[in-house]
Amino acid sequence: MRSAIAVSAADGENPVDMPRAFRHRDELIDYLRSAFPTAVAVDDTIPATRGGRSVAERLLEAIEPARYAATRNYLDGAVTRLAPYLRHGVLSLAEVRDVALRKADTPQQAARLVSELGWRDYFQRVYRVLGLGIWRDLEPIKTGWSAADYADTLPADILAGETGLACIDAFSHALRTTGYLHNHARMWLAAYVVHFRRVRWQAGARWFLTHLLDGDPASNNLSWQWVASTFSHKPYMFNRENLEKYTGGIYCRVCALQGRCVFEGSYEQLTARLFPRLPTVKAPASTVEALRKVEEHRSSGVKPVRLKKPIIWVHGDMLNPHSPAFQAFPGAPALWVWDDALLQRSPISLKRILFLYECLIELPAVIRRGDVAREVLRFAAEQRADGVVTVDSPSPGFRTRRRRIEQVLPVLALPALPFVKPAMPLDLRRFARYWRHVEHLAMQPTLRSALCDILNEVDSGGCF
Repeated sequence: MRSAIAVSAADGENPVDMPRAFRHRDELIDYLRSAFPTAVAVDDTIPATRGGRSVAERLLEAIEPARYAATRNYLDGAVTRLAPYLRHGVLSLAEVRDVALRKADTPQQAARLVSELGWRDYFQRVYRVLGLGIWRDLEPIKTGWSAADYADTLPADILAGETGLACIDAFSHALRTTGYLHNHARMWLAAYVVHFRRVRWQAGARWFLTHLLDGDPASNNLSWQWVASTFSHKPYMFNRENLEKYTGGIYCRVCALQGRCVFEGSYEQLTARLFPRLPTVKAPASTVEALRKVEEHRSSGVKPVRLKKPIIWVHGDMLNPHSPAFQAFPGAPALWVWDDALLQRSPISLKRILFLYECLIELPAVIRRGDVAREVLRFAAEQRADGVVTVDSPSPGFRTRRRRIEQVLPVLALPALPFVKPAMPLDLRRFARYWRHVEHLAMQPTLRSALCDILNEVDSGGCF
């Protein structure tokens, strides 16, 4: 049987490199509309948010840790807007933490922002353990209702932003047109979908992933499960008073249902209305045994794999021109592949395609599309490479593609820059258990030393 490289070299197909240079953003958008009609069919609104490391660095330098801590729950608070760049590895959690500590007058001023970064790290660790299991209820739902009591699909009025509730319709519109929602708005919208309309959280999670520029399966799905009570000890809900406090009343003042909406009432009244069969016994901690004691992940195979002429495989979890792969092998040819099968199976909106493409054109990488593993092997054959270097990811899709590539060529999967490196196994059944063991590590700047450790592992010539 011929190897995959031999097949790709002899099958008569000529790879097509996608363009990287555009005179202006409108030209890029026009190109993407023609190249990705499936994304256009989902939604082709164009947000102001731009992708790329240069934009991310400007936003990073503008963060205000003290104001963030005091105002983050308010829709007009001093939030960072860094989530899309963190999700795609354009920035690392360690970078943001280090800048937050530098800009704060005292470490305590940065503590709230650092703990929120910790949530993202926590979710990634859970994702690495559970993989596609994050799409299943991790625990029984604690609302008194059974799974059969929940609808499988989102109602059309929520999708269209036509519920008549000014707040919910505004959140739906913002999600579809901007690809951004404040975290509090995400929680309110998720609680409305799951508890007030009794729709399964998976339907809402898919909706968010279609549109959010920071659409990340780990943070997205596990947050929905937290709201739904399938990864928390009780359901999250809100009332009009809570919403009005953190929005300044901007929606309630113009709502046609003011004073008689479904969010009226105390929490006790809403609980009785929404969950008339609510269990009275306190729910135990997570029953997901795999999360009880998890060893710190170490990139396996770093030392045994020695590459002299590799290519760099760029993927959606690491779109950083200063990633460990680019640092360890400067000048190595790099490749990104749009996964056509994935885009057909799980379509995303044009705004997500645009954000990713803007990140890509700031990388020294060839852009292609097709079957990822096949195209990586084809590119390696063209470059006469002796292997593939990339940055590790908790994504099950990444692991599947890596295994396919390794059937032909060695793959050096460098670890991403760590947020924390705990010395003991972690209990991931709840965030509080995880944070209890890593908080002291999370409050220490580590970026430079962490990158040095990675580069020294592969004898790359030292760190920056």
